[in-house]
Amino acid sequence: MTTPLPLLLLLLPFLSPAMATNAATTITAQQFREAPQFYNSQDCPSITTLPDDDVDPDGSDDSHMICSPQAVHVAMTLDTAYIRGSMAAILSILQHSSCPQNAVFHFVASAAANASLLRQTISASFPYLKFRIYSFDDSHVSGLITTSIRSALDCPLNYARSYLAVLLPHCVRRVVYLDSDLILVDDIAKLSATPLGGGAVLAAPEYCNANFTSYFTSAFWSNPSLSLTFADRHACYFNTGVMVIDLDRWRRGDYTAKIEEWMHLQKRMRIYELGSLPPFLLVFAGKIAPVEHRWNQHGLGGDNFRGLCRDLHPGAVSLLHWSGKGKPWARLEANRPCPLDALWAPYDLLETPFVLDS
Repeated sequence: MTTPLPLLLLLLPFLSPAMATNAATTITAQQFREAPQFYNSQDCPSITTLPDDDVDPDGSDDSHMICSPQAVHVAMTLDTAYIRGSMAAILSILQHSSCPQNAVFHFVASAAANASLLRQTISASFPYLKFRIYSFDDSHVSGLITTSIRSALDCPLNYARSYLAVLLPHCVRRVVYLDSDLILVDDIAKLSATPLGGGAVLAAPEYCNANFTSYFTSAFWSNPSLSLTFADRHACYFNTGVMVIDLDRWRRGDYTAKIEEWMHLQKRMRIYELGSLPPFLLVFAGKIAPVEHRWNQHGLGGDNFRGLCRDLHPGAVSLLHWSGKGKPWARLEANRPCPLDALWAPYDLLETPFVLDS
């Protein structure tokens, strides 16, 4: 059996004492490599100074850094299934950033996960990284989740993006949310600086050629009180794996509660099929700020059933996103990669897998 070291460590709390001891003592091989350190260019702004009234009131030593308006804030989730992808994503962000030392990462993990081991895993590969880990209580949403077309979409942590405004310090006013199955090949500061005009709460690439009606059931469209939700809105599909969010506007509008209202309705009558995406569409579709398609070349993981290989969409590329069933690390591990998985491989920090004795 081959398993990356950090994944095994994260599983240890769930093993019996004997199994955990045996697993810990039979680790014989490698883990994630340490990534190179990346430095700011000369014209990068300093993030070390901040007015005292803007400091995060939690009193932690890194408050001035966390709350600095010069920082580029990135939010991601961390879990055992996707941590290999997360590590690659972090590396790609830093490598292509003009001001990598100004990047601040906010990682959301399940409350059941071992936060200290997660922190150890990140710090070992990125000892210079500025980051925090936030605990997400799965029970808060587990009762609101309905089964979808792929079981991986039903993980409570998939819904953590709806709670960033609650989890992150209030001094963090804008954040780029990213899934773990992507890499950037452009400067994330450009994405973070996306204009959110007209009072928009979030920005994302829109895909108006997609069949928007397919994301909701016939029960939704046949009910005028529901389908009129999109009246006077030029509603288009957008992928929630890449979003720029104005957290101040989100908090003022209490958009977490608005998303939860649709999830409560879904429990009473099935109005959609696809995990955490439809509630976002119901609340935000037709109301978001535009982002160039280059910032989400999505669908590279294939569809949600077979995960077949796909090509890039026409146009420039700033971000490659393996949304869908197929993940590049899994296909590479199985020696059945898709052609585009070769673009992900250079960012893979996993050392040669070790053998866990039975």
